[in-house]
Formats: sequence, C-alpha cells, structure tokens
Amino acid sequence: MMALGANRMSIIDHFNLPVKDIERSRRFYEIALEPLGYRFLMQDGNAVGFGIDNWNFGLVETKTPFPQMHLAFVAGSAEHVHRFYVSALHAGGRANGEPALRPQYHSAYFAAFVFDPDGHNIEAVHRG
Repeated sequence: MMALGANRMSIIDHFNLPVKDIERSRRFYEIALEPLGYRFLMQDGNAVGFGIDNWNFGLVETKTPFPQMHLAFVAGSAEHVHRFYVSALHAGGRANGEPALRPQYHSAYFAAFVFDPDGHNIEAVHRG
C-alpha cells in the first residue's frame, strides 16, 4: 500500500512523540491515523511505531514533563482530513479546529486539528 501523499519528499525519516501513557496513546493513534492510511506496526520497549511499511511516526512513554508539540500528518484529500477529524474525536481527542480551508497558510491548505490525550496539537493537512 502506498502512503497517502507518499509522492511528496519528506525531510524527516521518522519522529517519536513523548506521551505519558503508551497504551492510551497507542489506542488513540490507531483510530485517528487509520483514515490517513497509517497503522500500528510494532512495539519496542516503551515505544510504539506507526506507518505504512516503515516506522515513520512513533510514541515514546516518558514520565518526565514535556512541552506540548504540534505535528501535521499528510492527508491524501480533503475527505481524508474529514475522516481523520471524526476518527480522532471518536478516539477521545479534543477539537482544536474543524476541517476547513485555511488560505492564510496556503491557497489550497485544507486541514483539521485535534488535541491528543497528552495535549499535543495534531493536524491532518491536504494541500490541494
């Protein structure tokens, strides 16, 4: 399966997000990322990895305080952005911006935002 939006080059091979409770966050991301074509791949100690074929996005459980981060996932279409938003809310995310065109970022920037269980601002974006 080809990643939605995989035709774009990425400058980051993988990224691991700090979380307080690995199981709670794993459940959230399994549901929230499914509409974007990403799935749980494996667990390595206190870390879990998601992607298509490779670990591109991970969660690492940490007990030390960490700042909330912003992370945007590529969506293949505006419909995928909508599906991400609904799935993320269903999984326990909190709304932080309904799916909409955001021309202040780019004329074809369509995105939605949710807060994950740790307060990270998670986005799905399709750039038309």
